Amino acid sequence: MGFSHSLRELISNCELPANEARILLAHLLEKYYQLPRSALLSRDDMSLNEQAFEEWVRLVSRRMDGEPIAYILGKKGFHHIELQVGPGVLIPRPETELLVEIALTEIAKFNKHTRVLDLGTGSGAIALSIASAMPLASLIATDQSTEALAIAKQNAQTLNLLDQVQFLLGSWYAALIEPSQFDVIVSNPPYIAHQDPHLTQGDLRFEPESALTDYASGLSCLEVIIAGADQYLKPGGLIAIEHGFDQSEAVMELMKVAGLIDVQAHLDLAGHYRAASGRKKL
Repeated sequence: MGFSHSLRELISNCELPANEARILLAHLLEKYYQLPRSALLSRDDMSLNEQAFEEWVRLVSRRMDGEPIAYILGKKGFHHIELQVGPGVLIPRPETELLVEIALTEIAKFNKHTRVLDLGTGSGAIALSIASAMPLASLIATDQSTEALAIAKQNAQTLNLLDQVQFLLGSWYAALIEPSQFDVIVSNPPYIAHQDPHLTQGDLRFEPESALTDYASGLSCLEVIIAGADQYLKPGGLIAIEHGFDQSEAVMELMKVAGLIDVQAHLDLAGHYRAASGRKKL
């Protein structure tokens, strides 16, 4: 396959699924030619120059080895923003947008300054999506990974949200410098049980293990976050947490045991119970 092959031929001859081949080619068209994705159709007889073709071969090879496309491109769209991502952070998933929507619905009730805490922020996906949509919200985003926080801060700077979001290093609530209470707490913690076979499959093989599993039952991080909610929520404040597809009942029970009220399960777009929310008593 010489580098003179047209875009149309590159896609049809590629061993990757056509949709993945198009994503990689669109990236190269933007990088080397400043052309939009639509050029894949409008200029499908165009050939890549030698440098772009050599990178195409490398990108296809990396994807064939299983590396996630988000890491290959270094970016991922989430909610209404685009995020820089790398091997030091979890790749934002569409189902996590559910947490953002729960938080935005709650914040919209206030029509005033609100305080939000995002525990285990990773790339900053949840916190920055909330900040982008709600200019009156101020957020604290925590993570125990310095690498993750560096990426999250870079994303905040790119999105011009550094004034709205403060990033703190540490494990869950322990990262907070001073006693604080929040209107909303959100978290997408590690909830895959240790030894779960999914950890050795697909994209998960490339993602940071500590962002995926609690190295225990899958519930230990959820337990810590839920148990601390009463201390860090304002009266009437809401906590919303993402969990595994089969953990809904266990997480809702943890919330009830912790004294939270109005405990609810939330369905993601695939029809799985993917998040739970509860409220501190007034």
